[in-house]
Amino acid sequence: MISAAGSTLTQAGTDLDLHRSVLHSRPYQVVVWNDPVNLMSYVAWVFRSYFGYSREKAHRLMLQVHREGRSVVAAGPREKAERDVTAMHGYGLQATLEEAE
Repeated sequence: MISAAGSTLTQAGTDLDLHRSVLHSRPYQVVVWNDPVNLMSYVAWVFRSYFGYSREKAHRLMLQVHREGRSVVAAGPREKAERDVTAMHGYGLQATLEEAE
């Protein structure tokens, strides 16, 4: 008789749990992209309103979007980053999700 501890089924379950753990602990970034539609003041207002950033931080991130074409505005677990991207879309901003390096 084979013990449960040595079974392939238990090993596969452990591997799956490890994979899920790594997937959920990996940080993701919310990237906001420049667009020709939204005013810079509006973009800064969105960052202050949604993320709760100070005027200075929101302004700095907005300028980065404007000058460099994109800015990482938040990072965290995948589920939260997905919610943030969806929220940015709700405000009319172009945003994507990417794995943090």
